[in-house]
Amino acid sequence: MSEDRKVPALPVTKPRARTNRKLLVFLFIFFMTILIILFFQSSLSRISAIEVEGNELMASDAIGQASQIAVGDRFFAVSSQTIEQRIAKLPMIKTAAVKKRFPGIIHITVQEFPKVAFQIGGDGKKQAVLADGAVVQLSSGSIPLDMPILTGWTDGDPNKAALCKVLGEIPESALSDISEIKPDPSEPYPDKIKLYTRSQFEVYTTIAYLPEKIDNLPAYIASLQEDHITNGVIKMLEVEYHAPFEPNEESKTETNNQTGQKAAGSSSSPTPDSNKDGAKTSPKPTPKAPPKSLPKETVRPS
Repeated sequence: MSEDRKVPALPVTKPRARTNRKLLVFLFIFFMTILIILFFQSSLSRISAIEVEGNELMASDAIGQASQIAVGDRFFAVSSQTIEQRIAKLPMIKTAAVKKRFPGIIHITVQEFPKVAFQIGGDGKKQAVLADGAVVQLSSGSIPLDMPILTGWTDGDPNKAALCKVLGEIPESALSDISEIKPDPSEPYPDKIKLYTRSQFEVYTTIAYLPEKIDNLPAYIASLQEDHITNGVIKMLEVEYHAPFEPNEESKTETNNQTGQKAAGSSSSPTPDSNKDGAKTSPKPTPKAPPKSLPKETVRPS
């Protein structure tokens, strides 16, 4: 054999370190998978409590049912945004915010539509009307006098829904003198309304004009009272003006005020000079006394 014959090269073996690294990665993934499975099977991955705050009119149980989650459900199964969208569909809820607190706590904060008025239902029960037009039954007792009473409205009336929305945008202080609101539509003003004030005025305006005109109403009434005008009709449409009551209209206004006080739970009957709120009522028109007959002349016989 020739001495120049080459010896075949032996195969190069890979370092054992790479094999150990792959084994460690495999073991890490395996144990992490086991831990994740155990976590989702444990109570730590379940909802342990549902907290609700901010609700006054709607029960917490009703909000919890609308969220479609319950204690014991998977904590990560539903997102906070999905729960918020479900609760926001409730008629009385204006906004909803959901926060998840690990482990297992769902915190729900809601903002309800504000109360804007009251009304008496067909069954004679007192109800609160919200800014979205929703109606809430009230517990037995008198109706607070800090908001107007709606009378003469029908369920499903679009003008009533529009009025509630407008009332929700008006500060409560601007409505403090309004005792009652009734619909009074006409051909030129389909959304015309009649407002009764506790200061003994009848105000005619429209739902569209109300946000603008209600700001001017207290100053307008104050200017009339400075001129010793304590009642009458105020028209607040394109032009604002005051007119005195007709005799029959004045008696109707007094009757409406007494009815509103009874609906509000007034325990004492109003006197001619004052009502429950301390507002002076306008005196009834005093009928003129008939002219006295002149004495007949006595004719003496001549």
